[in-house]
Amino acid sequence: MTEALDLTGRDSDAGSEEVVLTPAELIERLEQAWMNEKFAPELLESKSEIVECVVEQLDHMEENLRRAKKGDLKVSIHRMEMERIRYVLSSYLRCRLMKIEKFFPHILAKEKTLHEGELSSLSPEELVFAKQYMANTETYLKNVALKHMPPNLQTVDLLRSVPKPDLDSYVFLRVKERQENILVEPETDEQRDYVIDLEEGSQHLIRYKTIAPLVASGAVQLI
Repeated sequence: MTEALDLTGRDSDAGSEEVVLTPAELIERLEQAWMNEKFAPELLESKSEIVECVVEQLDHMEENLRRAKKGDLKVSIHRMEMERIRYVLSSYLRCRLMKIEKFFPHILAKEKTLHEGELSSLSPEELVFAKQYMANTETYLKNVALKHMPPNLQTVDLLRSVPKPDLDSYVFLRVKERQENILVEPETDEQRDYVIDLEEGSQHLIRYKTIAPLVASGAVQLI
């Protein structure tokens, strides 16, 4: 894993920039996305470009191993590393699918309110999955329960029935880039807003809603 890879990233202005990453940097990006997705209470922005590059890199590594000498110790080491990467990749994708299944009405409602140029939190494949999951859920509820109810009770508001992501939950984080004047909202009516600075390398337990933009920008890493 020594080749440089091209990764087309999307910025906040909906433009695109080409970033050249080494395979090690690519895997680090995947692991960061995995940890953030695992510990964030909401569905984060899709890292489909990273996923695609990792899949291509795994295919490239598999092809190289086929040409390697049998019995070479390096082959066993590389295969273990490939299995580790596959685990991280599959865990990341499973985590996202679980969140889609758990919060699908709110995720799809958010998609409908996106303005031109705003980034979607779903990949095209995930958007199809979310819509199908919602349609199947509605069909199931109608066939199993709603059609047997009185006419005035034969509809269900999934936005009200399905809980929202708890953005007030607390998360652990490590600061990657120093941040100043972070506004922390009070937990009770008796408290006031206050401002904190986050020093690079420091670790904190803090309400997710407070640092959600910093997770999106990559300034902090959930742990």
